[in-house]
Amino acid sequence: MISVLFETHHLYYLPNFLPIIDEMKSRGIYSLSISIPKTINDTERFYLKKISEAKNLEFLDGSSEDSRQRKLRKRKFDVVIVGVPGMLEKIVSDNSLAIMVYHGIGLKHSYYKDTSHRINIRAIESEMRYKELKSQGETNLLLTGYTKIDPLFQDHTKLNQKNLEDLNLNSQKKTILYAPTFYPSSIEKLIPYCTEFAKKYNLIIKLHGFSWNQKRYKHHIIIAEKISGKGIYLVPKEDYNIIPYYSISDALISDISSTLFEYLALNRPIFQTTFFTPRLKHRIFKSRLRKRLDLDRSEKINFTYVLDNPHQILLEVKKVLNDNDTLFPHREQALKNFLYQTDGKASSRLVDAIEDKNK
Repeated sequence: MISVLFETHHLYYLPNFLPIIDEMKSRGIYSLSISIPKTINDTERFYLKKISEAKNLEFLDGSSEDSRQRKLRKRKFDVVIVGVPGMLEKIVSDNSLAIMVYHGIGLKHSYYKDTSHRINIRAIESEMRYKELKSQGETNLLLTGYTKIDPLFQDHTKLNQKNLEDLNLNSQKKTILYAPTFYPSSIEKLIPYCTEFAKKYNLIIKLHGFSWNQKRYKHHIIIAEKISGKGIYLVPKEDYNIIPYYSISDALISDISSTLFEYLALNRPIFQTTFFTPRLKHRIFKSRLRKRLDLDRSEKINFTYVLDNPHQILLEVKKVLNDNDTLFPHREQALKNFLYQTDGKASSRLVDAIEDKNK
């Protein structure tokens, strides 16, 4: 059996790994384990352990972070898969095949900075990004597509399909998914307009994992819980996977989140907010915030309906959903640019490459 460790630095990385886990299980030659750093909060660790039990994965832990790392290193896994370099160099053995499936594909510059000489294969979601990283001298690249969205193109039993009625939403109304990032986020400015919006449309709010688990974003939960109900469904924190909510929504609203690009796979309308509430230091030193963002990638976005003011939400969404979706062809082209082969087989391509390396 080929021993595999999934090192998930946060719970919200897990949807990238689940299709890979399912693919490996289907081949019957892998023993699968999962772990999360002790430095991560107890809530995420608790839910990951529950998920590992449900998925029949070995959950590995330690009495301290040092002991956890020693335990993982001692196991000498054949394959170690991460979503960010993080603790990678401290847990791999000399002979481990180290894989990175990066946890996000949005507008943050960290995509290019988060790397390690120890990574043997980095799975890449698009030809555009493949060429960019190759031009920077990266040699460990594998063009696979984005594993996270594989379930959208597979048997719906793998998708854990949601039902609007189960969410106390009206199946006769169109459904909008609102998925803000944690920072810089549109949520503080948009939430006051959501109650009125929900009189016309179902609204599903999917907060970022950091909004649930980091104290500095606790106010996101407070303002979202305050308006939930009566046409507004707030996805609970234990429901970490956004993918099933893509399939039941008619459009997406987001800001700089990876969801802007993931949702292209369905070629449904995407609304992008440009308003947010910056921290004080970013109000004073605006260039610091700009350095966090991938401005070149942002300038390539021509497939979203831009919302410059929160009061536009109802009018703009209504206009587009009433048969005035002019950006349909732009999304078709963007899909080719930003996502490689949306055929549900990104995970299969990655596992094939792992097996080639292990021959």
